Amino acid sequence: MLGLLGLEGFAPTVEVQLLGSAVLAGVAFVTVVLVRRLRRQLAERYAPTLVDLVSSLLVVGTLVAATLALADLWGHRSTILEEVGVFRLDERAPEIIVSLCVVVVTQVLSGIAARLLNDLATKQNALTQHQGEVGLRVTQITLWSLAGIVVLGVWSVDLTGLLVGAGFLGIVVGFAARKTLGSLLGGFVLMFSRPFEVGDWIFIDKQSGVVSDITLMSTRIQGFDGEYIVVPNDVVTNKTVSNRSRQGQYRVPVEVGVDYETDIERAQDVMTETAETVVSRYEFARETPAPEVLAQGLDDSAVVLEVAVWVDSPTARRVMRVEDDLIRALKAACTDANIQIPYPQQTLSTRHDAGVEVTDATENE
Repeated sequence: MLGLLGLEGFAPTVEVQLLGSAVLAGVAFVTVVLVRRLRRQLAERYAPTLVDLVSSLLVVGTLVAATLALADLWGHRSTILEEVGVFRLDERAPEIIVSLCVVVVTQVLSGIAARLLNDLATKQNALTQHQGEVGLRVTQITLWSLAGIVVLGVWSVDLTGLLVGAGFLGIVVGFAARKTLGSLLGGFVLMFSRPFEVGDWIFIDKQSGVVSDITLMSTRIQGFDGEYIVVPNDVVTNKTVSNRSRQGQYRVPVEVGVDYETDIERAQDVMTETAETVVSRYEFARETPAPEVLAQGLDDSAVVLEVAVWVDSPTARRVMRVEDDLIRALKAACTDANIQIPYPQQTLSTRHDAGVEVTDATENE
């Protein structure tokens, strides 16, 4: 770089070298950012793969030029050129060409993966925006790691020690962060199995609420009492999940106990008519399937009847409104129809032959 500027004999000070390094880094960074932005715009007009290839070559060329300029500034250009074999092209040219091709191909594949994940997140709604971004980062790390291994293999670098060290590091990290890794793996399981979506009303491990976000580490739920619940994904994948929004409808059951002397068929008719009246008051309550009243069991003091109605696009608020109205209406209807709703009662009595007598406290005074 100094030769191009006509400063072969100039010996830069440390301050000049630091300033020049900062300028080179800034120019390289700005160039790479501009190329990436232009790539997004050009990809809409031309073939995306061709745009990725050209932009990758520009990025690689910029980084190589910046590296050589930086080495020249610090007086190490000749050393670097000799190490990479530029002065011995007959020996090192294949390795250099293959390495550059690997870098360019990896960049192109990274761009293709970015477009696919973006389509899944925006057009097909198969992924959330967060999942798409994390998936892209994981894909890029995987691609560049494989590219690095290939390049090191091309240059005949012994990877045995590196692989052994990576294995031991993986074991240590696995033991130290097993819960975190479990949540991470659980996030990938949720990403592909998709048992619920953002906005669904779910129950997980005795926690209920509306799903507000799904990340790779946790599922976030907005509770109905105002609390903000964060459930690790390893808990989500290992617990039973109840999704009340998945089918688009929900059955609201209310149990009513009637006296054993009550005519069951008459009670069912009264309760069915009451349930139909309640359903007619709400647009989101379904007339089909029709409300039903079924005998559920014989309790100690009552015959248990279950009154059930259906709600469209169920939410906690809708279910609670219908349930509250249905309970009130059933209570009033049973009272008007003289249908007894028994409740447990206890009667205390004394045994005179046991010598126990209950007297009024005033008699002992």
